[in-house]
Amino acid sequence: LALNPWDVVLCISGTIISCENAIVVVVIFYTPAFRAPMFLLIGSLATADLLAGLGLILHFAFVYFMPSEAVSLLTVGLLVTSFTASVSSLLTITIDRYLSLYNALTYYSEKTVTRTYIMLILTWGASICYGLLPIMGWNCLKEPSTCSIVKPLTKNHLIILSVSFFMVFAVMLQLYVQICKIVCRHAHQIAVQRHFLASSHYVTTRKGIATLAVILGTFASCWLPFAIYCLLGDYSYPALYTYVTLLPATYNSMINPVIYAFRNQEIQKVLWTVCCGCFSSTMPFRSRSPSDV
Repeated sequence: LALNPWDVVLCISGTIISCENAIVVVVIFYTPAFRAPMFLLIGSLATADLLAGLGLILHFAFVYFMPSEAVSLLTVGLLVTSFTASVSSLLTITIDRYLSLYNALTYYSEKTVTRTYIMLILTWGASICYGLLPIMGWNCLKEPSTCSIVKPLTKNHLIILSVSFFMVFAVMLQLYVQICKIVCRHAHQIAVQRHFLASSHYVTTRKGIATLAVILGTFASCWLPFAIYCLLGDYSYPALYTYVTLLPATYNSMINPVIYAFRNQEIQKVLWTVCCGCFSSTMPFRSRSPSDV
């Protein structure tokens, strides 16, 4: 089988994704202080992206070294599960951020922990179900005319995944709009109480809104092209279109650790401790709200 440069690029992307997210998973798993709900959700996101990276690597390896229909179904199922879990984990993080602002007084309670575990179970349960569909027989290996732009997934399967993505994106957009309103209101109240200047209030608000815009804008720019093409594309279209839209979607798993993990001060301290011993391993951690992450 001739080596496709696009497959090589996807494999390289998968390697980078795996390395980045493996660091996050190891740091959160082996640090007892990171057992708060927000870190569990970040760990879920990193785990999903790690599996996505490994799925890209395995897909490349099996296609060129061990071509098999059964193996193809397994790798595609792994990719569907991991990318679905990644997008769903972004939604749970958004929900957690919103609730930490909307119910700030009751956020640090047992209900939050219970809610977090429920969201994790639903996220991974739904993702695994989506990933098992091709393996359980919902594929186009026997009927090529039902194939989508991503073989061996059927057109109907990909449509369901795309519609689910748009629903997640719509909910995230609405939640971030509400978060922006809460941030603006809180910044105004703090400015009034502390007699800050109007310019200070404006700078604080603008910074918070800009951060949320970057988070949502990155997610949309990475996934929207592929989601739209999944609805409009057909199996007869050139494979180049699939690669061009799928590659940015993989970049989202590459960017997620930077946005949600490496920006966190506690995770940064642990990484510095591991890398150069700049901080004590018994350093205290300041509990932060998910809205600060």
